[in-house]
Amino acid sequence: MIEVRRLCLNLKGFSLNQIDLKVNPQEYFVILGPTGCGKTVLLETIVGMYHPDQGEILIGGREVVGLPPEQRGIGFVYQDYALFPHMSVERNIGFGLKKAKSKIKKMADLLGISHLLHRYPESLSGGEQQKVALGRTLVREPRALLLDEPLSALDPNSRESTRGELKSLHGRLGLTTVHVTHDFEEALFLGDRIGVMNEGRILQVGSPEEVFRRPNCEFVAGFVGVKNLFRGRVSHHDGIERVNLGELSIDVVTQKRGEVYVTVRPEDILLSERPIKSSARNNFKGEITNIMDKGPLVQIDVDVGKPFSVLITKRTFDEMKLKPGMSAYIFFKTASVHII
Repeated sequence: MIEVRRLCLNLKGFSLNQIDLKVNPQEYFVILGPTGCGKTVLLETIVGMYHPDQGEILIGGREVVGLPPEQRGIGFVYQDYALFPHMSVERNIGFGLKKAKSKIKKMADLLGISHLLHRYPESLSGGEQQKVALGRTLVREPRALLLDEPLSALDPNSRESTRGELKSLHGRLGLTTVHVTHDFEEALFLGDRIGVMNEGRILQVGSPEEVFRRPNCEFVAGFVGVKNLFRGRVSHHDGIERVNLGELSIDVVTQKRGEVYVTVRPEDILLSERPIKSSARNNFKGEITNIMDKGPLVQIDVDVGKPFSVLITKRTFDEMKLKPGMSAYIFFKTASVHII
């Protein structure tokens, strides 16, 4: 649906360098990277606010470099929403449209903001303002939607609920979406695929699990910094919640349903050479596959049907005399499992 080929753009003090990117139809694609890495500039170039020095931008197979933004069929929602403060919600959504009454009503119903149509932006919460900005973009029926840090201005509670609403909306509309963020949980929760960006380059593209578990370079590994990440499905049986990972199941504490990601911090996992009595409900036997010196700590990788990384002190490591190929047991509490 959206394809960027060998894109280069030189601005004062910054440049996009040989960007290659392909976003599939109906995909929710997340560009993840630190502040100042070029995420917003890339979106603005795709939408037509900058003319690249080199490269191609294709929308639905059509070359759009040289076309003005209004002819590209792309909707763009900025981080600050850019609403007109002197206009009601209804007029904001319908701005620039003729005979838009029925379309505005339909869009407001879809977003659950029909009761706000008479209100003005200053009286709305951050989440409500974001929905108005989305409505103003979606009512024009774009072929693709670009979102620039859409959740960053929200408080934590609003961010989590709005994140879920974005996922639900995408499921209903199936609109090709590119979403930029620096937030790992946001990327994991929303992205069908993730592209990690730094200093004007796309460094790695893949599924969330691929990127977070198998980073392809030092920057990606350091930036994402997530270990023990797995995708599974929550099940509830006899008052116990579990996440089925295929090869094994992990006991958890959660009210979530369906597909989730789970992650366990390496320092929250206990490692032993033999079975021990523990209050931890998650305990598995496996084989040590790798040992990595990390200064005062040592990372032990243990395959228990899924690969887990454990951090122990160097003193403990010396005392245990661990080696690759040895059997080992890992233990961790349900409270140590983070659900995304």
